[in-house]
Amino acid sequence: YVGTNLVQWIWGGFSVDNATLTRFFTFHFILPFVIVAATAIHLLFLHETGSSNPTGLDSNLDKVQFHTYFSYKDILGFAILLTLISLISTFFPNLLGDPDNFTPANPLSTPPHIKPEWYFLFAYAILRSIPNKLGGVLALLFSILILV
Repeated sequence: YVGTNLVQWIWGGFSVDNATLTRFFTFHFILPFVIVAATAIHLLFLHETGSSNPTGLDSNLDKVQFHTYFSYKDILGFAILLTLISLISTFFPNLLGDPDNFTPANPLSTPPHIKPEWYFLFAYAILRSIPNKLGGVLALLFSILILV
């Protein structure tokens, strides 16, 4: 089967090791730059040729130039957001942190109240509600695919 060979190829060996961590860190670091580049290329092509018009009518009369108006608007919004995030992270670094991060770690005992972050709670609830592992994974997969 392909599964074991694929896992060994992704891991870089027979178990999770330094090679695995290096690969995932590299992927985690490079992926945002790839997404930004793809978005920039998409915007370049979109504003060079224009988007498709399903009605077939010429809509050049209603267009606003992208560069002067929308570019400055996007730069201003990005600057405001960056300033806000910088101020929060500089003056209130522990504002959005989990209080459990400040308790000393004990490697001999696992805390009983471990739960995932809020953005994974839907998946955690689905996986915990079905006792069968395969059924839980299938339910999670179908809950995501139903949105498509």
